[in-house]
Amino acid sequence: MLNRTDIHTFLRENGIKPDDKITVHAALRAVGKIENGADGLIDGLRSYLTDGLLIIPTHTWDTVVREHPYYDVRTTEPCIGTLAKVAAFRKDGVRSLHPTHSVAAFGNGAAEYVRGEERCSSPAPAGCCLGRLYEEHGKVLLIGVGHERNTYLHSVDERLGIPDRLKQETFVITIKDYDGNEILSPPFHTHYTAASDTCVSEYYPNYKEAFEYTGAVSYGQLGQAVVYVCDAVRMTDTVRMLWEKTDHDLCIRSAPVPREYYLGTKGGRHET
Repeated sequence: MLNRTDIHTFLRENGIKPDDKITVHAALRAVGKIENGADGLIDGLRSYLTDGLLIIPTHTWDTVVREHPYYDVRTTEPCIGTLAKVAAFRKDGVRSLHPTHSVAAFGNGAAEYVRGEERCSSPAPAGCCLGRLYEEHGKVLLIGVGHERNTYLHSVDERLGIPDRLKQETFVITIKDYDGNEILSPPFHTHYTAASDTCVSEYYPNYKEAFEYTGAVSYGQLGQAVVYVCDAVRMTDTVRMLWEKTDHDLCIRSAPVPREYYLGTKGGRHET
């Protein structure tokens, strides 16, 4: 059974430092048995990050929609799995007021880190909790899942202004904060890609080989799960480089990125 010591050992051996900011997506079944379940995983991650920040997505994009434009930070259930549903309502975390892509933050400065998310007008703008992992040189851990669950890449799309990623029609969402006050969001743009038959995140695995080549992603193992250890800056720089070279949308169907777009590069930059 996986315990706190195992989690600390995994983090240390995979280059995570106690002052890092990390966001985590996890399929708990893939990990196997964990002491105290989802709470045990959160406790293990948080206790290692003594001077850092643990950020767990608690997204509600599937329920906070145009037909039901309402988000209560105290009660609205996440739509993305057990870890999110546990993290959202823990008393030692601070859940953000982003109406569709909230996160729960744990650690020093958590409240400050999530402040102002109710002002977001799209799922993952550059200044949001996930987007700021770029400026903070943060990491993304994908535990038992792949890049199709790598929400950080939505923030890369928005940062780089990738076309055809947001629905032009907007709606306003009522947000209820921790004190029960109601706040109206700005006119809100949801994710939408007209040229794709599904959310583009399902095609983010197209980047996998390029990320490996540029060193944006390495791999470890936690329990029985393969873990993608992702560097936010290197992923962003790699995607920027790829889109500077492409003449077509890289994430609207399952197709690896052409190797010539990244061969001869290091860290997303051309070798000279």
